[in-house]
Amino acid sequence: MPLRVAVIGCGPIGNRHADLYQADPLAELVAVCDVRKDRCDAAAARLGVAGFYDAPTMLATLRPDLVSVATGGVEYGSDHYLPTIQALEAGCHVLCEKPICNTIPEAEKMVACARRHNRCFGIDFNHRFTEAAKVAAQWVADGLIGEQLFVNMSMWIKNPNESTPYYMIKALNPHSVDIMRHFAGDIVAVQAFCTKAPGRTIWTTMSMNVQFASGAVGNLSASYDIERGHPMERCEVAGIKGRFVLEDMWREATLYPAGNLIKQVYTNPVFGGHRDFVDTFRNRIHRFLEQVAAGVSPEDIDGSGADGLAAQRVLQGAIDSLESGTVIHL
Repeated sequence: MPLRVAVIGCGPIGNRHADLYQADPLAELVAVCDVRKDRCDAAAARLGVAGFYDAPTMLATLRPDLVSVATGGVEYGSDHYLPTIQALEAGCHVLCEKPICNTIPEAEKMVACARRHNRCFGIDFNHRFTEAAKVAAQWVADGLIGEQLFVNMSMWIKNPNESTPYYMIKALNPHSVDIMRHFAGDIVAVQAFCTKAPGRTIWTTMSMNVQFASGAVGNLSASYDIERGHPMERCEVAGIKGRFVLEDMWREATLYPAGNLIKQVYTNPVFGGHRDFVDTFRNRIHRFLEQVAAGVSPEDIDGSGADGLAAQRVLQGAIDSLESGTVIHL
């Protein structure tokens, strides 16, 4: 039987989630919910499902199996907390947009709530669920990189919006930090530097140095000031046996074996590959449905709430480093 799914938040991302659930054979979209009646009514009518203006009423009335939380709020995350808690306490599995939340204490409560109710809690870390990223992860698992030495990550997107001073750090970088942790493990120390492009009033470009628990080192360069017409994301992981470069997370992955001039390349295929960025959401949502339907233990969920919390702790470390001018040990 398909999982009965509801989506909370009917903005562009929420509508994207709803479309993908409606197209997935593992799901039956039963409702959408938004405090803004105009957005809720439009989505409900377009999708042909029930619409609700508050989450508790929807959860009590329909008792869905799974809920996507695609709300926004301050720093794209403040409105994730309450509906996630409400859905978990109603017995639902939850897939939440990134960042998990814009504050660490609330993020901790979200993860603790999922554990207390033994519910699967995932974050939409869609960048790690592409075929190219899977190929790169397999190279790591197969020992083709060997003992890791460094990870260099970069992501940039033109975003003229301004919010809090740390808006870019908290809202843009959960994906990037998750990719770094996905390939190289836990980050234990952070040092960050930031700058502002002309005309900007908040920190909009960051360089963050990190140390991993393994002893490997790394860097994240991130910016809200660069046009994205060209590739907007790049990850390079190097070890004593080789290195790989991942372009745009889904476009191409290249393995450079140490001492071997013959490289391996995975290129997104013209037929059957990712058609566009929306397909990264499709992969992530399908994987969450797949794992919930298979009865996977909550602690084994790929891209879990715990991963989301870990990413935000790293980013809070970057903020603390910027404010103090010191290295922050996590």
